[in-house]
Amino acid sequence: MTERKAQLAGNLAKVEERITAACVAAGRKREEVTLIVVTKTYPAADVRILSELGVRNVAENRDQDAAPKAAACSDLPLSWHFVGQLQTNKVRSVVGYADVVQSVDRARLVTALSKEAARVEREVGCLIQVALDAQESGRGERGGVGVGGIEELADLVAGAPGLRLDGLMTVAPLTGAYAGRQQAAFERLMDLSTAMRRTHPAANMVSAGMSADLEEAVAAGATHVRVGTAVLGVRPGLG
Repeated sequence: MTERKAQLAGNLAKVEERITAACVAAGRKREEVTLIVVTKTYPAADVRILSELGVRNVAENRDQDAAPKAAACSDLPLSWHFVGQLQTNKVRSVVGYADVVQSVDRARLVTALSKEAARVEREVGCLIQVALDAQESGRGERGGVGVGGIEELADLVAGAPGLRLDGLMTVAPLTGAYAGRQQAAFERLMDLSTAMRRTHPAANMVSAGMSADLEEAVAAGATHVRVGTAVLGVRPGLG
């Protein structure tokens, strides 16, 4: 085993222990929570090692990094999640590799995603990104739509050719009523998910929590956690 593979294996094992312990504490089954490894800034070689170690879900937030990486790893049994703010001029590229876009936050993006997915005859899963720091139907600092805009966007995605409404996503806000209150933020997201599932019962994915707050996300009921640093290490240039 190479040094890097051993390092990633050890980090994955620690994250697995954390998720398992959080599930036990919350009275949940471990299989209720899916780990998505956020591989941004790391090379395709790391993605390949992660696949060898059993990872099946990876995420990227910048198309210029993700597109060549996904192409280099196209032989691997991976689901690719796009989690960054997505400009419409990047939609054609992203639809080429992303199985799920977790950052759907405006009608224009839904239209662009649908048009491209239908053109290439793909079905792309979509999560509505909820901004808990935004005004009722406004945008958040880190993307996302305010609580008041969820229903309209969900209906739009559900009716759009080539798209599948999978659920909701949030990033713990840095400002506003939920700043520093990650678990409260994630519990609010769960309430919003419950409300949305009354109309769209299959949209049961709830993506919340990262390296620092995955326990709070699991406690709140998240179905997917997005972990980068705890698996891959501190990103180059950040430490």
